[in-house]
Amino acid sequence: MFKNKSKESNSSGNTINTTGGSGSTNSLVSGTSIEGTIIANSDIRIDGSLNGILECKGRVIIGPDGNVDGEITCENAVIEGKFSGKLKVKDLLNVRENANIQGEVQTDKLLVQPGAVYNVTCSMGGQTIKAFEKPKAAV
Repeated sequence: MFKNKSKESNSSGNTINTTGGSGSTNSLVSGTSIEGTIIANSDIRIDGSLNGILECKGRVIIGPDGNVDGEITCENAVIEGKFSGKLKVKDLLNVRENANIQGEVQTDKLLVQPGAVYNVTCSMGGQTIKAFEKPKAAV
């Protein structure tokens, strides 16, 4: 399931801690589903399904078949699949053309490719992007 891993369980038995050396990538393969919390010290690629919390000190990649419902905190992210929830990216969020993102996003830099579905409340660099207001009628 995970490359270069060690497992620990919290009181509810649903936390997975992953460790790996420099340059290693953890992987949640297609057809695999996890509910709970994942803490990764290196990059992680998700091609399966995660319902819960992911805390990653590296890059998170949600592949074309990947589906995450919950919260992600990471350094960088590349989204090709589906994400719903809260996403906090310290540096760059790259939203690919097949991505479907719903929820709340906080990032420093953002790249959204044409064709992506990006329906979020977004804040960047400490500034919140507010919804457009309807123009007031002339008196």
